[in-house]
Amino acid sequence: MVTAPSSPLRTTILWVLAVLLMAATVVYQRRTGPTHPLRGTVTIGGTTTIYKLIRSEETVRDARVALPDPGVPGTLVWRRFPLQEAWSRQPMLREQKDGQVELAGYLPKQPPAGKLEYTVELGEGPGAVRLPQGGPVVLRYKGPVALAVLLPHVSMMFIAVLLGLRTGLGALFGATAPRRLLWITLGCMTLGGLVLGPFVQKAAFGHYWTGFPWGYDLTDNKTLLMWGVWVLAAIVAGPRPRSREGWSRGAVLAATVAMAAVYLIPHSMRGSQLDYSKVKTGGDAKDAVVTGR
Repeated sequence: MVTAPSSPLRTTILWVLAVLLMAATVVYQRRTGPTHPLRGTVTIGGTTTIYKLIRSEETVRDARVALPDPGVPGTLVWRRFPLQEAWSRQPMLREQKDGQVELAGYLPKQPPAGKLEYTVELGEGPGAVRLPQGGPVVLRYKGPVALAVLLPHVSMMFIAVLLGLRTGLGALFGATAPRRLLWITLGCMTLGGLVLGPFVQKAAFGHYWTGFPWGYDLTDNKTLLMWGVWVLAAIVAGPRPRSREGWSRGAVLAATVAMAAVYLIPHSMRGSQLDYSKVKTGGDAKDAVVTGR
């Protein structure tokens, strides 16, 4: 492994590098995953329109599907997902928002974890254009989460990423594993992922934990895996430096790589989903949420 003498310049460089890597992680998480808006362009009548179709909404309101007015009529086509039921159709209306004319339609609100799939048809008859061209958009509803819980949760998780990256860089370029950073990283990860995370999950989808051993929620399982690897690194490193630091540094680097791999998996993959078949037979929507789909 590469080592270098400790110095203020090296410390500054490693912190800057950790911040840049964390920022790249934030951007990646914001632009990927099944609940972030689907972006694209469509050209109609020689005019190109940039659109953004939402894939997440809160259960307290209908979901507003809108795009800049392309100058042709629009129709919102939707049905409950994954039921193979008949499609509902509703004309979209022209509305003013933030000084711009938009073509807008509204999807009916659903219980937590309920999903609707929809497309937007622009124009009429055989020449109508359907958005997106790759198939329907799937939108998931979630319960509102109080900012007093959500902000600390998100903050702790990204602080854990920043400190974890800095810990890994310190282990790679230093002579010892940076134990203080290691334990602070683990603390932030515990608070953000295993303490606050379940409260966010409960507010959004009605259950505190839907990962192992009770479910297959990928976000919960990723958090558990990442936390477990960092616990193992903390055990291997111990409370103070040793005469031979190879195992300690290696454990920290392995934990950092595992954390990076976890954050490369888009957020909310294989998450909570309402089983409408259970609701149709008279079941309570709160008891009809499944995971891993």
